[in-house]
Amino acid sequence: MSNATAPLRTQWLTVLCYLAMMSLAIGLNLLPVFLTTLSHLYGGADGLSKEELGRLGAVGFTGLVVGILVTGPLADRAGAKPFALLGNACIAVSLVGLALAPTYAWLTVAMLVLGLGAGILDMVLSPIVAALHPERRGAAMNWLHSFYCVGAGVTIFVGTIGLQAGLGWRGTCLVLLPLPLGLMAAFAPLRFPTLVSDGGRTPFFGLVRQPWFLGALVAIFLGGATEAGMAQWLPAYAEMSLGFSTWIGGTALLLFSLAMALGRMVVGAVGPRWNPYLVMAWGCGLSAVLFLAASFLPWSGAALTAAIVVGVTGSCLWPTLLAVTADRHPDGGASMFGALAALGNAGGIVLPWLVGWVADRHSLAIGLAWSAVAPGLMLPLVLLLRRFR
Repeated sequence: MSNATAPLRTQWLTVLCYLAMMSLAIGLNLLPVFLTTLSHLYGGADGLSKEELGRLGAVGFTGLVVGILVTGPLADRAGAKPFALLGNACIAVSLVGLALAPTYAWLTVAMLVLGLGAGILDMVLSPIVAALHPERRGAAMNWLHSFYCVGAGVTIFVGTIGLQAGLGWRGTCLVLLPLPLGLMAAFAPLRFPTLVSDGGRTPFFGLVRQPWFLGALVAIFLGGATEAGMAQWLPAYAEMSLGFSTWIGGTALLLFSLAMALGRMVVGAVGPRWNPYLVMAWGCGLSAVLFLAASFLPWSGAALTAAIVVGVTGSCLWPTLLAVTADRHPDGGASMFGALAALGNAGGIVLPWLVGWVADRHSLAIGLAWSAVAPGLMLPLVLLLRRFR
């Protein structure tokens, strides 16, 4: 390929990765809008328990982590392109399966496949964009992950409109189907970058022997928990605890996702002018305060506003940590990104389930308050990573 066409290829592939991040977002944001709907649809007169609803989200995140762990080592050897295609194929197949699922058991299987496709994409998109933009990884990571939030917003908007228009769960799944199908067609003819430099990949077992990298793994676990703790339960919390309508609950999650997109775009636009470790530290501290405010403020409107603003304060944690780790270990390869993504999404398994478990024994407000533990623990860890960077 000539030097004249290389920038155009880089730009087009970057745009497609942004759109693929939107496809990934379907896998993690379609469920929360329909939690109460699915409770009645698959739980009969009594509905599903909060633990069963939390289990659906946990199953999706489990598929996500499995997809990441399996794909990481393979992508270092086979390249990223086959997995960009496979991830979108899994999402397309699962959307059809979700639309046709006759029972709760089938629904959980389809959620597992949906999470698997999202995990495959989550693994490959960050190293692709990091390889395309080696001189500005921090900005590139925040821009890439801002499109996850845009995709979440689109998914939530389509889901909320689908509820109002009578499409329901099944119709909404089919409306979202063209995005992963179109991406498969667009990715197919393109050539993808190699994920490491000519010097070769840093062995993964060499990375895990370094205390700084182990600290980064723990930090991204807590960052993923911070995101998912609110995102998975916000519509249900707005309806069940704050007394708002289903439509308001869906709109709140939409605003939460747009707030995350805005936060990441701001950090991406500012780039290296802000110290990334201090940005993450402020994000952790403010997120912990807002979790507690959302749980305990006596005014429903103020509590819902605090829950939405967590989207801004927590937005930078995941992509900025990916960027600082890639800067410290530029030849970590797909396996490094896979380990980070797996630990981050493992936080997304544990905390939503924990919120549901506590809610069944106390209240959803108390369950949501436990989410403040994640950013509270991440704050001193980020400062330690900064000290030993």
